[in-house]
Amino acid sequence: MKVHHLNCGTMHPVYGPECVCHVLLVETNNGLVLIDTGFGIDDCADPKGRVGPVRFVTRPVFESTEAPAHQLDRMGFRRDDVRHIVLTHLDTDHVGGAADFPNAQIHVTSAEAVAAFASPTRAEKVRYGRQHWVKDRDVVEHDPKGEAWRGFAAAKELVDIASGIVLISLPGHSRGHACIAVDAGHRWVLHCGDAFYHYGSLDGTHVPRTLWAMETAVAFDRKKMGDNHARLSELYNQAEPGLCIAPAHDLKLYERAKATAEPSN
Repeated sequence: MKVHHLNCGTMHPVYGPECVCHVLLVETNNGLVLIDTGFGIDDCADPKGRVGPVRFVTRPVFESTEAPAHQLDRMGFRRDDVRHIVLTHLDTDHVGGAADFPNAQIHVTSAEAVAAFASPTRAEKVRYGRQHWVKDRDVVEHDPKGEAWRGFAAAKELVDIASGIVLISLPGHSRGHACIAVDAGHRWVLHCGDAFYHYGSLDGTHVPRTLWAMETAVAFDRKKMGDNHARLSELYNQAEPGLCIAPAHDLKLYERAKATAEPSN
């Protein structure tokens, strides 16, 4: 499978570094697959209604040319070719662009669907209140368990989409958060969503205080968040040449992943 790395939402958090919304576009034999979507066209047109007050903290540029639908247009793909959208979780900056692909199935963990729609806590009602349009879509829920991937105990290969796309349960940031692993041929790409915000969580360097505060404030389970940092740091420091680890928002790791997307000759 060929994997393209897209930035679908540049952000300038208050007193923080520039961030991206890292989206994977995967070419499979069964059509195109998006891993997360960043912000969509409607988000850029109506930030107040679609994104809400959090925009004053994350400060997205809301440039519609960054929306995945417009990026696919420029790449020569048809929007209807996107058959599936696999989400790390249902925060607006990860699902907003899905609105521009109305015929695509949306895939999430069962725990995330419960948190967003079936039995949300008071905090989750605020967190997911603007994403209720997702309920009207073709949503497929997955319960990853019983399989292992790179030491993660709860994983599920999404063979109905394509071999080589693995949904890995990693709650902490949200109740049903997941990482998505994609076999790009010459390497695996592990899209970590919001399992961590900044590369410093992996290599032990300084994490900007603004990002640390944001990550901690919105975490559903801070203990699990810390455990995830430790597990991903261990995996990162093993420096496997066939594994690329990148979260949704870190600019440095996004640029590194994009620069090494194709194998060297």
